[in-house]
Amino acid sequence: MATKQAVLAALRESGVVAVIRTENPGDLVAVARALARGGVRFIEITMTVPGALEIIRDAVAQLKDERVFIGAGTVLDATTARAAILAGASFVVGPGFDAETVKLCNTYGVVVMPGAWTPHEILSAWKGGADVVKVFPADIGGPDYIKTVKEPLPQIELLPTKGVDTKTAGAFLKAGAIAVGAGSALVSKALIAAKDYARITENAEQFSRIVREARGG
Repeated sequence: MATKQAVLAALRESGVVAVIRTENPGDLVAVARALARGGVRFIEITMTVPGALEIIRDAVAQLKDERVFIGAGTVLDATTARAAILAGASFVVGPGFDAETVKLCNTYGVVVMPGAWTPHEILSAWKGGADVVKVFPADIGGPDYIKTVKEPLPQIELLPTKGVDTKTAGAFLKAGAIAVGAGSALVSKALIAAKDYARITENAEQFSRIVREARGG
């Protein structure tokens, strides 16, 4: 498994975390491969997906040579975080801050990204050991909110999630986000159900172009 520093460096370079939610998990390894072909190398499989831990394990095994980072999302407690890490997750994401979850991830040397929204919550999560703070829901304040929070807290890495699409992703990155978390705008339940891997790759390529443009590349 890559070191925490290597994962964070790759996250900044990639700029996008694909957040996958579906009730039809059978083809998620193929979905992950389609995203990777389009340049999106961070894939978050939420614990709401049936059989999520087994999917993480399979994806890690099958994509180990493709520089893809598979993570666990919607992690609510340390027990689930440990199971995800043992399944091979490179990062752990939660909708809120749970001190025991963050502590466990730090013990294992795995990148942890708890959720927060207010400046107080964001600062508390960072002081509690978060590597990156997921700003959720990011659609409430938009890119201007990220920019405002980063002004007094430039040392805290922020990952805005929800409300991220091709129209807003670049603005979030320019506002100072380390990366953005994108869901249905990148890989929708309909595309997964239809096994439309070509379209998923096209969406990933579009997001990747937006990242390069936002980074000045």
